Amino acid sequence: MIAETYQNHIATLQISYEKAITHVAASHQLDGLLIHSGSEHYYFDDDRGIAFQAFGHFLHWIDVNRPDQLLLIRPGETPIYFQVIPDDFWYEQAIASEPVWGECFKVVRVNSLSEVAKALPSGQFAYLGESSSLAGAMNIAEANCNPKPLCSYLDYYRAYKTEYELDQLRTANQLALNGHQAARDCFLAGGSEYDIHLAYLGTCGVLEDETPYTNIVALDDKSAILHYQNKRRQLAQTSQVLLIDAGYRVRSYGSDITRTWVRDGVHASFAELLVGMEAIKDRLVAQVRPGISYIDIHRQALSQITELLLRLEICHGEAPDLLEREITQLFMPHGVGHLLGIQVHDVGGHQLNHDGETLAPPAHSPMLRNTRDLAADMVFTIEPGCYFIPLLLEPQRSGENHHRFNWDLIDQLYPLGGIRVEDNVRVTQSGVENLTPGTS
Repeated sequence: MIAETYQNHIATLQISYEKAITHVAASHQLDGLLIHSGSEHYYFDDDRGIAFQAFGHFLHWIDVNRPDQLLLIRPGETPIYFQVIPDDFWYEQAIASEPVWGECFKVVRVNSLSEVAKALPSGQFAYLGESSSLAGAMNIAEANCNPKPLCSYLDYYRAYKTEYELDQLRTANQLALNGHQAARDCFLAGGSEYDIHLAYLGTCGVLEDETPYTNIVALDDKSAILHYQNKRRQLAQTSQVLLIDAGYRVRSYGSDITRTWVRDGVHASFAELLVGMEAIKDRLVAQVRPGISYIDIHRQALSQITELLLRLEICHGEAPDLLEREITQLFMPHGVGHLLGIQVHDVGGHQLNHDGETLAPPAHSPMLRNTRDLAADMVFTIEPGCYFIPLLLEPQRSGENHHRFNWDLIDQLYPLGGIRVEDNVRVTQSGVENLTPGTS
């Protein structure tokens, strides 16, 4: 089954890239594209390598997360995979051939990039990748290095997933949830952030560098730091809240799931807030269908969180007034989600079309990463949040809006940090498929 869907995926990409070449023909006469996986990099003044992550447009074709691999895509021709395997006894260099590749590629094995230059067929090629010097060594003109019209075209269509891609994302979600359950159990048993992190990795059977992004494992007040990066080792038997944002990668496609868990006996208002936020997430997911603007989903998130803040008496006043004054954004300063795929924050989220025109986020929510209208087979996250962030809230204590906040209650909730709940969803022809099975 996977061999068939993968072959169909490659056929779809071949057609898309041929259209991309035609699309830029007026400014760039091209016989094909050379896609570079990327180069290995090192920490400054050190010989220790930084964990490698291949270029997204390379991984879109082939799941080989290795430096200095090259793909040549030409109209009407089988793609050539230049498999560069250096002669080296310091590090493992072998690259296993995947059975699903089948007849999708012509594999040319060489031991250096200079050998690729000799093996390249004649033609005028564009180069996609990070190294203009490598492009020059391949006799590719500077004007054909990452040409913007071509990159815009390819970025735009990455949002639409093939069945092969959807299968990988479904599996990545299912396996990540096993790790989330282990993380919850470790938290309730009194584990530290470090213990919880290891429980997630151990259950998923992955190394930290193999996850699609660095796990966020935050207890109590640290859950109000949106990209909290530490893993405290102190035991946490008295901790009341765990926020864990962690995914899993399958054949280069990553899930991105967040769950918030609380102990029995947590502050009653926070417990109600969590129930309310989970319900908001589910309602937002249920609204997804073709033709809706993602900006409207974000606006709905702000509106529903406002109503929840008022119902729980965390804020005072009327919902339209709080929204107009952008008070809700002090509790949810991020966007409601982003495109998802090979990259966790996938490309093209602000593009209006394949020509590269963009639609900026609304002024009231500058951090919104996706402003596109929804269409079938797009995949993105829905992740409403509500946090008690002193940096944002404390200036309001003496400002003109001070009376719109229930400061006594906020002071009680500060030590509990915040809440985020996140699912990964696909737009179907008539509605939505939640790729994150089960509920929070």
